[in-house]
Amino acid sequence: MEDDRKIAARVAALTHRYGRDVALDGVALEIPAGRNVGLIGPDGVGKSTLMGLLAGARKIQTGQVNVLGANLINERLRRVVGPRIAYMPQGLGSNLYADLSIAENLTFFGRLYGLTRSEREARIWKLTAATGLLAFLDRPARKLSGGMKRRLGIAQTLIGDPPHLVVDEPTSGLDPEERIRFRNLLSDLSGQDRIILLSTHIVGDISSTCETIALMDLGRIIFHGPPDDLVDSARGKVWTISTGYEDLDSWKERFPVISTVPSENGYELRIVAENPDTPEAKPAEPNLEDAYIHYMQKAVSGHLSGAYEKKE
Repeated sequence: MEDDRKIAARVAALTHRYGRDVALDGVALEIPAGRNVGLIGPDGVGKSTLMGLLAGARKIQTGQVNVLGANLINERLRRVVGPRIAYMPQGLGSNLYADLSIAENLTFFGRLYGLTRSEREARIWKLTAATGLLAFLDRPARKLSGGMKRRLGIAQTLIGDPPHLVVDEPTSGLDPEERIRFRNLLSDLSGQDRIILLSTHIVGDISSTCETIALMDLGRIIFHGPPDDLVDSARGKVWTISTGYEDLDSWKERFPVISTVPSENGYELRIVAENPDTPEAKPAEPNLEDAYIHYMQKAVSGHLSGAYEKKE
């Protein structure tokens, strides 16, 4: 366990239910200060529930959540630390004041945070410059594209300059250009003592923005560590296969196929397998997407071991 002074958020024995459905099942997680942490997993495995609890937006049922030195199960402490936590849930940017301009929306939220006029003006300039919205300050929110609304949403979230940023599925529904812009923005916001916790089901969001990743499945953390460690776990498990057009379906039935690239005489397949036991398979260097697929396959088959073993 790391020195408490270096831990910005800690979750222990956290369980959360919706009726009979278990969303989180004994989750434990430590988030270092000044670190971008990516929470990744398929839809419906508990990511959004965990994010809401780490933001103080959901009531804790069982377990502990400590953020910025405050135990969030204590209502008084949650109110005290709340202004230092910025929460960007899924869909943020769709709840803006449609008839107000970018500048007016940000001014309104700056006032809610108690910023003086000079502080508001400085923060609005800095945030709109960082988000690429500076040239559109007078544009009403209803006339913004989806990506611009998302960027205004994060500027709105950051107007109070909070040290803890919780961002849930920020690139969902964005086109590739906006997705890249958003990743770059999160990278620019990182550093010093700010924590950025990002959840996504898109591997590319994690690989370009996060130094630490936590992989979730069925309400549990099944991996927590540097991306390189996850990639290392897939070495010797990723292969390429050259196949004809007529054999594609049979390969897909035998192995998880990560990619299918057309070639002159058929396809180049990239697969994940412990031992494909076929001469057509050639070893390949794994990347983060390969490692994610490999680890999820191990979770499904129950072959995980160690601190984050998936319990039956």
